[in-house]
Amino acid sequence: MKCIILAAGYATRLYPLTENFPKPLLMVGEKTILDWLVDDLSPLIDEFVVISNHKFAGQFQSWAKEKPQKITVLDDGTTSNETRLGAVKDIWFAADTLGIHDDCVVMAGDNVLDFSLKGFVEYSRKRKTSCIMCHEENRLEALQKTAVIEFDADGLITSYEEKPKVPKGNHAVPPFYFYLAEDLLKIPTALEAGCGYDAPGSFAAWLSSQTAMHAYLMPGKRYDIGDRKSYDFIRENYHGIVER
Repeated sequence: MKCIILAAGYATRLYPLTENFPKPLLMVGEKTILDWLVDDLSPLIDEFVVISNHKFAGQFQSWAKEKPQKITVLDDGTTSNETRLGAVKDIWFAADTLGIHDDCVVMAGDNVLDFSLKGFVEYSRKRKTSCIMCHEENRLEALQKTAVIEFDADGLITSYEEKPKVPKGNHAVPPFYFYLAEDLLKIPTALEAGCGYDAPGSFAAWLSSQTAMHAYLMPGKRYDIGDRKSYDFIRENYHGIVER
């Protein structure tokens, strides 16, 4: 199984902290954000693929050399926030460049979790479908800025909306996905059909209209490091991963 980590953003809201340094390599406690994610999943993953932009590729490569896991860093060739490929195109860039034909965990490289992702992977394997994570969110303004799903008693997704003005449900989707190998290969078809390519959830939303997908309810908290305030908060309050 492979894990594709999206790390090609420029984190402009964290400037000047990230003007010349990639957000996923910021320290949280005794590890970088990426270390927390990679170390957690390493027993289940045979190769991690970190997708970077050209500006930060060298720093990710230096980080990867010090890790015991097999980590491939890909440079998507972009040099600015304005010329970025977008998350969905970056996922396909990785899959196509490396010829990936494995089931894949796909995730953003700038989130911190207080729970292990192993439960999500085990759930996905049991379901034998592509899966997404979700959590309850009751703030309208937050739901309008993210993907929102509905699902039945068995976890089967019945509705998937990207940034809805009037949400049908109250379960938000963070950027953590599990794709079956055959579903990952559908990205070009999705893009040709008009699937959005900037937000990582756009492909999952499209895919859910084509095939069965299931939702895994997060057992803990996810911290999205979007600005200096959120980064300072997590540095002061994060206590590591708790097995649940």
